Amino acid sequence: MTPITCNEDLRQLAMRRAPRAIFDYVDRGSYDEHTLNGNRRALDALMLRQRVMIDVDQRSLATTMAGEAVSMPVGLAPTGLTGILHADGEILAARAAQAAGVPFTLSTVSICSIEAVRAAVEKPFWFQLYVMRDRDFAASLIQRAKTAQCSALVLTADLQIQGQRHRDIKNGLTVPPRLTVGNALDLLRRPRWAWGMLRTPHRNFGNLAGFISGGGKGMTTLSQWIGSQFDPTLSWQDVAWVRSLWPGKLIVKGILDADDARAAVDAGADVIVVSNHGGRQLDSAPPAILALPQVVAAVGDRCEIWFDSGVRSGQDVLKALALGARATLIGKAFLYGLGAMGERGVTTALDLIRRELDVSMALTGTRDVREIGPQVLWRP
Repeated sequence: MTPITCNEDLRQLAMRRAPRAIFDYVDRGSYDEHTLNGNRRALDALMLRQRVMIDVDQRSLATTMAGEAVSMPVGLAPTGLTGILHADGEILAARAAQAAGVPFTLSTVSICSIEAVRAAVEKPFWFQLYVMRDRDFAASLIQRAKTAQCSALVLTADLQIQGQRHRDIKNGLTVPPRLTVGNALDLLRRPRWAWGMLRTPHRNFGNLAGFISGGGKGMTTLSQWIGSQFDPTLSWQDVAWVRSLWPGKLIVKGILDADDARAAVDAGADVIVVSNHGGRQLDSAPPAILALPQVVAAVGDRCEIWFDSGVRSGQDVLKALALGARATLIGKAFLYGLGAMGERGVTTALDLIRRELDVSMALTGTRDVREIGPQVLWRP
């Protein structure tokens, strides 16, 4: 096998091993994908300031995220349908994150349930909440997260209404995936994936069992279900309501605007994640890395600020920290590893980022990740 040297290698391998509809769900964005592609262009455009003849022998990547010690400023973002990209995907990703000393976040629309993931790991993870139209059900999810000893709650703010993702509609993505005339050959050409899915009991939305109409038996496409259950009336008052129910750290994800950042802090957020949902929601929204400085300026030290959307390498992590983020979250980057090689692939994705961040710190004259600031960026 050709050595894996970068995240793109994992992406190419995942493309070959996962069914097309599922890979497209992970890989693509909304509408014409201007924001999806803009995330990468904006990160690539930032240049690093090379420094030489500085003692960088003893380097440290260790820091904290939401008060928890981490081995590097990287966490696994909440990603829906992870368990159909690879059988038991959420469990495997949580195990890899635990071994790497970084946080894992379980999505509301995960395939493996809160309880199944908690039983498989020693360390509590974080839980991501979508507030449904049924507030009692949302409250029950919060209670289940508390019972599982989840150490932080991530409230996603930017999916009240789903941006159209052309590929998902054309592929007819359902959960669990249906065998049709159109996709039969594609599924049969992925025997590794098919065998894994046949062996696992986790093939549906684990956290939503009994809530989805029809028993959750693949009765609708993902986009149709989201359209019927997600709540467009969600407001900052609802964030305050969630805050009143959740005693631990509250992380609000999906902020691009300074006014929204201030409102999130006022509503009780301990952490803000600057994110455009990986280019999967409002197309033509700005690249998240360009929005980061104004959010940092707006809320200052009132809360922690993290960055998400487009992070694929250690250099990307370094750039986000240089612009004021305390830490970063990765989505596609670890999903490519999961789709390529399961738990070992997630470990590989994290190891790649760790090594890239370490080397890039050294070449910018930085020994401690907590010392990263604007000085590592090259400015003409």
